[in-house]
Amino acid sequence: MIVMKLIIQRVSEASVTIHQQRRAEIQQGLLLLVGIGPDDSQEDVAYAVRKVVNMRIFSDADDKMNLSLQDIRGQILSISQFTLFADTKKGNRPAFTGAAKPDFAKQLYEQFNHSLAQFVPVQTGEFGADMQISLTNDGPVTIILDTKQK
Repeated sequence: MIVMKLIIQRVSEASVTIHQQRRAEIQQGLLLLVGIGPDDSQEDVAYAVRKVVNMRIFSDADDKMNLSLQDIRGQILSISQFTLFADTKKGNRPAFTGAAKPDFAKQLYEQFNHSLAQFVPVQTGEFGADMQISLTNDGPVTIILDTKQK
């Protein structure tokens, strides 16, 4: 079973540029690299949304990771990333056959972003586009979330 993968990075700022045009930018919050698998479902989307908005990875007044994205009123920059499904077992050129087909992946990616936006402000890249991502990691704090490991 191959399901949704996210790389969650705590950032003080992040932006995405497409064709030399700044598409979106955020200040304090999370940069999400989102990979959709062929076996993903509404349940995986709901699980990932709950985890992202409630994960306590921001520092409180005592400098402990105790606050969520909602607590700090942070923002999300969400970037589609099929390369999270790279298979490097054979040869030197990665295969991406574990990623969902583009039509299915785009639908679930958009649903994921729409669901996130019910809780926090969300900016996005462009599904399938060649993008340049700039970010300033905060911490750094980087979390890998795989919805099959619920």
